[in-house]
Amino acid sequence: MGQKVNPIGFRLGVTKDWKSKWYADKQRYGKLLHEDIKIRNFIEQKYKQAGIADVIIERLGPKLRVKIVASKPGIVIGRKGAEVEELNRVLQAITNAEEVTVNVDEVKRPELNAKLVAEDIALQLERRVSHRRAMKRAIDNAMKAGAKGIKVQVGGRIGGVDLARKEWFMAGRMPLQTIRADIDYGTARASTKYGILGVKVWIYKGDKLAEQKDEVLKKIEEELHTV
Repeated sequence: MGQKVNPIGFRLGVTKDWKSKWYADKQRYGKLLHEDIKIRNFIEQKYKQAGIADVIIERLGPKLRVKIVASKPGIVIGRKGAEVEELNRVLQAITNAEEVTVNVDEVKRPELNAKLVAEDIALQLERRVSHRRAMKRAIDNAMKAGAKGIKVQVGGRIGGVDLARKEWFMAGRMPLQTIRADIDYGTARASTKYGILGVKVWIYKGDKLAEQKDEVLKKIEEELHTV
């Protein structure tokens, strides 16, 4: 039986970074961990229409910094930053932090973000769109946007059948065991008439270390030309 490993956790510290950046002792660790979960759940539920791709939390003593990455940042910011100010007050009440800073960034290519692609497929499934059509459309969009590989999987009572099953489609390469490979992974759940369907998306964007090597070589060449 194959043992599955989360592609992001497998690459932490090499090509992927932590989504919570802080240190705490044994007495405070559990409390801060649950605070992070509350913050993420609150932001993802309140700004569901904004397409939340990521929530990165940083702590430095009594200060809290939250970075929200969304496909529609205008919904999170609000008119003249009113929504951000309100979010600051709510997060201060949840965490009791002395100072809360919220930054909002835009996802430049939503077609290459695994979480957003998975949520889009789940939304289509809830609207009774054919699962094969939704999956193939997501694959086409990702490959056109520049992905080197994509795998999409839907599991559950697909089409209302009695027996649950999994169906998946793949295009391009998907080197899951290569640590230097930059693979984005995201999941979503679709609540349908016949039950919940699980959606998983893997997107391969190329080898990160190879890209860094090319950048270093380019800088060396530029320095040699200037001398």
